[in-house]
Amino acid sequence: MALPASIRSSVTPPELELIASEQLVDIIPLIAMDKTAFISGAYGPLRPPAKSRVPLWMATNLKLKKKCHIVPPDWLCVEFLQDRLMRETSQAEFCELPFRFAEVAKVLLDVASDDMQNPDKIRSLLKDLREARQAKSREGLQKLDHSELSLPNFCSLEINEIRPFFVRAMGVLTQVSRTTQE
Repeated sequence: MALPASIRSSVTPPELELIASEQLVDIIPLIAMDKTAFISGAYGPLRPPAKSRVPLWMATNLKLKKKCHIVPPDWLCVEFLQDRLMRETSQAEFCELPFRFAEVAKVLLDVASDDMQNPDKIRSLLKDLREARQAKSREGLQKLDHSELSLPNFCSLEINEIRPFFVRAMGVLTQVSRTTQE
């Protein structure tokens, strides 16, 4: 959802990708590596062809150096995304998705699309899913109530997009309700 720059004061999408890079993903290493300690924790040992679980930032680094294949998460496949898109367009509430699905999907599609089956279809489904969720968000803004705000199944990127608007809107609605009560 594109908001005017004057009210856009949230975390940027690249910053959200950086935060999401702490998510753990499976890799199939192409090199052997002993357990290595980093500030965020110790990862490894890596022993081909056994899968290893590492943070997304480490997986992308190894992938760019051609030292691993990244195993996409279960939810990053055509069947799952088609199911979620169908639910999103047929139900009133937001369907459940991983909290940082948009950020993780973008990073994996940018870096490891060759490790996925049908990456172009996945990109298209993610775009359609995002547009359907944005349409629901816009529709929900018309029903905004100053006394309660509930956003079940809202994802990180979506929350950050509408946060500045909601903060201002809730402030205005609170002021209006105070003046009508006086």
